[in-house]
Amino acid sequence: MRPAILNPLFADITALAGVGPKLATLITRAGGPRVVDLTLTAPISVIDRSFQPLVADAPAGKILTLKIVVDRHDAPPKGKRLPYKVICSDDSGFITLVFFRARADYLQKILPEGSTRLISGKIEDYNGARQMAHPDYMIDPDAPDAFPLFEPVYPLTAGLTANVMRKAVTEALKRAPVLSEWQDAGYLKQQAWAGWNDALQALHSPATIDDISLKAPARQRLAYDELLANQLALILIRRARVKSRGRAIKGDGAKRAAVAKALPFAMTDGQRHALAEILDDMASDERMVRLLQGDVGSGKTIVAFFAALAAVEAGAQAAIMAPTEILARQHLESLAPYLDVANIKMDILTGRDKGAARQAKLDAIAAGDVDILVGTHAVFQEDVAFRDLALVVIDEQHRFGVHQRIALTQKGPRPDLLVMTATPIPRTLALTAYGDMDVSQITEKPPGRRPIDTRAAPLARLDDVIAAVKRAADKGDQAYWVCPLVEESELLDLTAAEDRFESLKAVFGDKVGLVHGRMTASDKDRVMERFHRGEIAVLIATTVIEVGVNAPNATIMIVEHAERFGLAQLHQLRGRVGRGEKPSSCILLYKAPLGETAEARIKILRETEDGFLIAEEDLRLRGAGDVLGAAQSGFPRFRLADVVAHGELLAAARDDAKMIVEKDPELKTPRGEALRTLLYLFSRDDAVKLLSAG
Repeated sequence: MRPAILNPLFADITALAGVGPKLATLITRAGGPRVVDLTLTAPISVIDRSFQPLVADAPAGKILTLKIVVDRHDAPPKGKRLPYKVICSDDSGFITLVFFRARADYLQKILPEGSTRLISGKIEDYNGARQMAHPDYMIDPDAPDAFPLFEPVYPLTAGLTANVMRKAVTEALKRAPVLSEWQDAGYLKQQAWAGWNDALQALHSPATIDDISLKAPARQRLAYDELLANQLALILIRRARVKSRGRAIKGDGAKRAAVAKALPFAMTDGQRHALAEILDDMASDERMVRLLQGDVGSGKTIVAFFAALAAVEAGAQAAIMAPTEILARQHLESLAPYLDVANIKMDILTGRDKGAARQAKLDAIAAGDVDILVGTHAVFQEDVAFRDLALVVIDEQHRFGVHQRIALTQKGPRPDLLVMTATPIPRTLALTAYGDMDVSQITEKPPGRRPIDTRAAPLARLDDVIAAVKRAADKGDQAYWVCPLVEESELLDLTAAEDRFESLKAVFGDKVGLVHGRMTASDKDRVMERFHRGEIAVLIATTVIEVGVNAPNATIMIVEHAERFGLAQLHQLRGRVGRGEKPSSCILLYKAPLGETAEARIKILRETEDGFLIAEEDLRLRGAGDVLGAAQSGFPRFRLADVVAHGELLAAARDDAKMIVEKDPELKTPRGEALRTLLYLFSRDDAVKLLSAG
């Protein structure tokens, strides 16, 4: 149960004064649906109203505050659509306040003639006279709630004003309860950090631009809270898994030996080392949860297959899950040649299986007649029952978060879990997403993989590139052509996939295909299948092919508007080619002139094919916010922490979390109880549920 003291924070934002359903929709887009989301929404800027010159000295175009006397109101004649003017002055000169579509009674009430007022806004010169249109504030200087001289600015969305968002956050902060301290007193003193409530108030009361920086003490304190909640949750999840014992899975090695003999290549040292770590884990009676990281084409699938063979040798079953049907079918195809030599039965289950055919597969799986099941999410639907599932393999792990990892292992008597990713993950990001897992890496590529010739060219050379692709297609080669948008946008001057498809159809006729994220899965698979079979010469796509079809005949990757893509993403796309015998190339088309970051990105890609080095550089250049693409859900989205700026805090949080769990595994001490509140505060309550008393 969530501690009752947090209930005011976990109320819907409609509980805040002045926030009705319509405003709530807008505020949710900008900050979030609950009160707590607003308290954890950091300001992105600060408005300084502290500059208070005399009227005569007030510069145009700068936000300032003036103390003036209201001299007279100049209302426009009835029926004339002219502005309403209020003439004001101080000892140095005059200024006119201008209002369009004004209500005279309202203005006369808040600006009575002869009164003194503080006004704030921007001054402009109009025909040699000073004026201020619609001041932000018009306040009695003696009023107790005179406006703040420093105002935080929050993220906004269309239709939401800065003032409304600021008021909502202010109301949310009033509901923040006084909470017991969960941080170590010695560490707080060493860092010179305030308590949680004081840090929260300081975060939302910046006086300078430095106060909203990632390095400001209040921001660091709150970022550390968030990182500690993340690391503590991962360690508790890992501990609960270790406590729920697995079983030792040891095969006799016969099936693995038969397949090893049939392989047309020898495994690399990296593959052998990763497999040894996996088999050691499987042989122990603790449950395995291991991440296998390997660059595009490093041979992860065959390593996973050998792990599955070990499970089958032990008399059990294995399941391999891929994010798309086409990838699942590809795994089946690539492993099919080895099924007879190992005498094993492999089958596939996807959303396409229906009716009696699906039921027949389910019966075979339940009876144990299927040794290894390959499939999509369909593998983990409720009606899929295994006779004895000992190993679950998940391909492209970044598509699934830690909570899905917990759910996916409910299918057998605590099966071992091996997750794979072809997206090399920077060490700091791996800590935040995979801290509950052991990690194996395959750092080299299989022998015979050719380097990919990577070039950059401005979009002005588009015709030359099309001609080169045409020459390659005439020789029987295939090309990917990646665009950043599905259809033309008036806001962004980017070539859309649909527009490029139309223009290339004139050159390639029906030998050109199109896939994008808005298509249905079956339509996408149909086009990908045609490309795989060689019926399509040029496949135009958005990044849906980043993880996808293996077409050994594809030798050219063209990325249009490469400056719009992240480094890791460009590296993934490049890895779609260079899979066959022929030399391959990747052409990065960019809109000139290139920005500094985009230029650095393209330079790194041209210099190296090392995915791990590229991932670290991508994190450094772009920050953690979108390093793996917004659609990929496995990575925690931090509200206040930034793993690049707060890397040292992350390491400290990791050490602190380990020490906490060693000393107080059930979080029962006074600090432990406060830490339970912290886990709920940052929505890491899944971890609390794993505690025997929680």
